[in-house]
Amino acid sequence: MVEAETPVAPSETAPSPTRVYRHRLPVRIWHWVNAVTLLVLLMSGLMIFNAHPRLYWGQYGANDDYAWFAIGSTPDTGYVRIGAARVETTGVLGRWTDAEGVEKTWAFPGWATIPTSYSLADGRRWHLLFAWVLAISLTLYMLWTAIGGHLKKDLHVRRDEWSPRHIWHDIKDHARLRFPTGEAAARYNILQKLSYIGVIFILLPLMIATGLTMSPAINAGAPWLLDLFGGRQSARSIHFIGAWVLVAFFLVHILMVLLAGPVNELRSMVTGWFRLPVEKAK
Repeated sequence: MVEAETPVAPSETAPSPTRVYRHRLPVRIWHWVNAVTLLVLLMSGLMIFNAHPRLYWGQYGANDDYAWFAIGSTPDTGYVRIGAARVETTGVLGRWTDAEGVEKTWAFPGWATIPTSYSLADGRRWHLLFAWVLAISLTLYMLWTAIGGHLKKDLHVRRDEWSPRHIWHDIKDHARLRFPTGEAAARYNILQKLSYIGVIFILLPLMIATGLTMSPAINAGAPWLLDLFGGRQSARSIHFIGAWVLVAFFLVHILMVLLAGPVNELRSMVTGWFRLPVEKAK
């Protein structure tokens, strides 16, 4: 569906911009619901992590057990430890000062958590509520993606796109900030397709599954989840790592939007209509 805007005067040399209907309504709704949901889940998850800021592998883990990852504090400093490597993070993680000038020793600062004051119970309530929002919205979106043609039309990776040369070409274009123009700008490139498929069909379901594995009630009804992820503590570690992979995806996504033209990109995700960047004259 293509709609030409008001044509320019004959005396002008600039070509007439073209709009295409790029994002259908379910895509736009899920995009914004998902953005809010993942932000609340991240911030409430950081509050939950503050209750025990250590990660383990296996079924069990407590203060006296070896943690492969920890955020902690000494009487004077805050630190992050991964394995044997330790980095001082005083003022940011482990030991920081709140807006009232009071020194705190939580792993993550209050401005990054929900709620902002320490409350494990409230953090869990927020997290569980929005976990249901994520699970239901993701299920509906995946069904629509498969049944409504979004997967075949927009996310399907064509045979020629699997070519190493094609993938490397797209990687180089992204690194050089060379964004597609003309009709090519209306389609997802191979890197977008792979990242969206990875997030929608692998990473988000993995986050839900590992979250369920940490629930004793779910363990009683589906003990095979513990075997699948190697124990409750392993599931917690995978859940934590997955959360930061999502943060990295979000930051790269925002950066690409800003570099590609934030007004045009945001307008397309609000209205559905995308203005094609004009192809440069050869």
